Amino acid sequence: MIKRVFLALAATLIAGALAGPAAAADDRFIVVQSTTSTQNSGLFDDLLPKFQDKTGIEVRVVAVGTGQAIKNAANGDGDVLFVHSKPSEEKFVADGLGMSRADVMYNDFVIVGPADDPAGVAGSSDVVTAMQTIAGSGAPFASRGDDSGTHKAELRLWAAAGVDPDAASGGWYRETGSGMGATLNTGTGMGAYVMTDRATWIAFGNKGDYQIAVEGDARMFNQYGVILVNPDVHPHVKAEMGQEFVDWLLSKDGQQAIADYKVDGQQLFFPNANKGSS
Repeated sequence: MIKRVFLALAATLIAGALAGPAAAADDRFIVVQSTTSTQNSGLFDDLLPKFQDKTGIEVRVVAVGTGQAIKNAANGDGDVLFVHSKPSEEKFVADGLGMSRADVMYNDFVIVGPADDPAGVAGSSDVVTAMQTIAGSGAPFASRGDDSGTHKAELRLWAAAGVDPDAASGGWYRETGSGMGATLNTGTGMGAYVMTDRATWIAFGNKGDYQIAVEGDARMFNQYGVILVNPDVHPHVKAEMGQEFVDWLLSKDGQQAIADYKVDGQQLFFPNANKGSS
């Protein structure tokens, strides 16, 4: 009897020893709640293998709108939050849900539209006047309508323009409830103006006769930030590996990797960790 117990215990210990490294290797991943813009731009496909090669840590991205990403992170469904709505990010930290927030990179928003430019806004660098003109003309405008960082920025600009898009919903103003790429597809299909981050626009493959109509306004600045989800709130958060990813993004190597990512020779994101933002 004692011999059988001893042999069973030995077998269990051996099996555990053999499975241990494999189990540990399988667990070397983190979940990052992020945006469709970073995903659609192709940035993660370029960036994450470099991080994994250096650290052995796999990054699994959940790409949704910023609002949903923040909700997911608040529920503990992720280790790191990487989005682009600074006021919402700062609130996430102030509420104790994140450890701290850091700038990572920026680009800008643009408004794209069909070549025939039905609202007559092409070439404008005053986004508020252009949006007033689009609303006044009744030309179609396709919005993400999904509480994403892009949608939040768009709503701030409509407010600055004195336009209530909700009152026009279903008329000239159409909400897709979709990500950036899908909204661009919808917008180009219906001949509507669309506000998009420049990175997604550059990487977008279905431009047709569309072109950038409005760009260059400082109010279209688009800052991205990164936050480690608070392990005191959600003990299952992989804080050590998550912090390693945050630190790499902010490091010289991570910042250079962001700067090096280009599509058709155009840089999509501009690193600015530790440099401050507008």
